[in-house]
Amino acid sequence: MMRRVVAAGLCGAALAAVLAVPAHARPAVGEDRLGLGWQLKESGTDARFRGLAAISRSTAWVAGTKGTVLRTRDGGRSWANVSPPGAEGLEFRDVEAFDARRAVVLAIGEGEASRVFRTEDGGATWSESFRNTDPRAFYDCLTFFDARHGIALSDPVDGRYRILATGDGGRNWRVLPSDGMPAAQPGEASFAASGQCLVAAGSHSAWFATGGAATARVFHSTDRGRTWTATDAPIPAGDPARGVFGLAFRGDRKGIAVGGDYRPGEPSPRAAAVTGDGGTHWTPSTQPPPAYRSGVTWLPYSARAALAVGPTGTDLTLDAGRTWRPVDQGSYDTVDCTPDLACWAAGEQGRIARMEPTSGP
Repeated sequence: MMRRVVAAGLCGAALAAVLAVPAHARPAVGEDRLGLGWQLKESGTDARFRGLAAISRSTAWVAGTKGTVLRTRDGGRSWANVSPPGAEGLEFRDVEAFDARRAVVLAIGEGEASRVFRTEDGGATWSESFRNTDPRAFYDCLTFFDARHGIALSDPVDGRYRILATGDGGRNWRVLPSDGMPAAQPGEASFAASGQCLVAAGSHSAWFATGGAATARVFHSTDRGRTWTATDAPIPAGDPARGVFGLAFRGDRKGIAVGGDYRPGEPSPRAAAVTGDGGTHWTPSTQPPPAYRSGVTWLPYSARAALAVGPTGTDLTLDAGRTWRPVDQGSYDTVDCTPDLACWAAGEQGRIARMEPTSGP
């Protein structure tokens, strides 16, 4: 067992090392057995994918505009359109998958536009397990602690963020009491930009990110969403387009936040921050990504390497988010890595890509 863990850690370090090589110094794709950047996969659609659940090097799910859900089981060579019937008018912004057959997707929007669908047969059939009936609620993200317990996040209702919870894998949902939720700031909201405004680690810890108000914040729960604490984040807000957009945690203490201003051409200073105490304190990255970033993920088995993505490129950190360097200029909204050393990204115009340390699917 220990030998396998050590080997996996070495492979994760190798992947980070390859990405750290300046782009101009890398051999062309195919000239080295190690992956050398994002390799685009033909999706067959122009949907924008902000939801991504990477299961392995071979299996991944994406969810996006026009009610589109795709799944691959061959490393991206082909994609099956497994969209829920009649969902063409919905905006899917998050997907959480447990394997190649079981997945939960979230549609966002005001009132009944916010819905949750669930499949147990790889998307052959879907059941609508939640439809929001409160016109004041707007759900942004969902996450799972395990195959049974999960939560979803709505923008504030009556001055407090709303949490939806399931204990049976997404078959049934209930709104949790709001008495354990700190009051929202005027204008505060979360961003449904990457499926990473709400994330979990371990069996009970969760975090969600905010913006739009005077101060960007990160909320933390240690009891599966029943009670929360809020901490200011050093990523600029003060405008409906600015704040923290994505979070990633390695365990329950080490975390990275990314964001900025999502409007094209607008500057995004201090677009990343880090924590080493579970989000009680956040420190700005000393060398942040050069522009707005919506998605972030840790590389497999690494305590120091992570990727951040956005419409203007991908950045790599090798020091747990303190400094970042560009590694790709392609447009992506979300990113996810798997235990078997694959990283996937997805974004606009049907863009889906995979990066991994060996060639071939």
